[in-house]
Amino acid sequence: MQVLFWLRKTHGWFGLWGAVLGLLFGTAGIWLNHRSILKLPMAQERINGQVALPAAAPNSPAELADWLRAELKQDREPNMVRVEPARKLAWTLRDGTPATQPEHWTIGFGGPDALVQADYWQGNRTVNVVTTHNGIAATLANLHKGVGMSAPWILLVDTLAGCIIFLSASGVAIWLMTNRRRARAGLAILGTSALVTCAIVASRLAG
Repeated sequence: MQVLFWLRKTHGWFGLWGAVLGLLFGTAGIWLNHRSILKLPMAQERINGQVALPAAAPNSPAELADWLRAELKQDREPNMVRVEPARKLAWTLRDGTPATQPEHWTIGFGGPDALVQADYWQGNRTVNVVTTHNGIAATLANLHKGVGMSAPWILLVDTLAGCIIFLSASGVAIWLMTNRRRARAGLAILGTSALVTCAIVASRLAG
C-alpha cells in the first residue's frame, strides 16, 4: 500500500508540473493536426531582402553572425548557426574542371513570433535575409515544434516529455493496483492501444 500511496502522490505532483505546458502543447497539437483539413489560418508575413557585406568580409560563421546581429539590430544571440561544407557537383564546367558548390552558412535569429534567417554562400558579396512575422496560431505552432527557441525552452519541454512518460506508466500501475479484478481487461485495452499505435507508425515509416 505504501507503493500505491507514493504513486498516487507523485502522479499528482507530476501532473501539476506538466499541466500548463500540457494545455499549450495539446492546443497547438490539435491546431497542427487539423490545419490542412479545416484550413485553419496560419498568418505569416514574410519579407525577402539582401544585405551587402562590408569591404572586409567575415571569415567565419561566428564573425558573420556577430556582424549580422549588429547590422540587423537583433537583441539576442543567434539561435541557429549551420554550416554546409563545400562539395563537388556532379557536372563539370566548360573548361573541364569539376564544378564546386561553395560553403553555405545559415544563421537564424529571433523566436517563435518572429524569425530572421540569413543565407550566405561563401565568396558572395551579399547575404540573403528572410524575415518572418507570425500570427498567434503560427507562434503556437513554433512553440510546439521548438522553432527559434533557446536551449532552456527545449530542456523545459524535455521535462514535460518526462512527465508524460511517468504519468502514463504510473497511471497504468495505479489502475492495475486498484482494479485487480479488471486487470485482464485493462491489459487488453493497453495492448490494443500499443498495437494500433505501432501499426500506424510502421505504416507511416513504410510509406
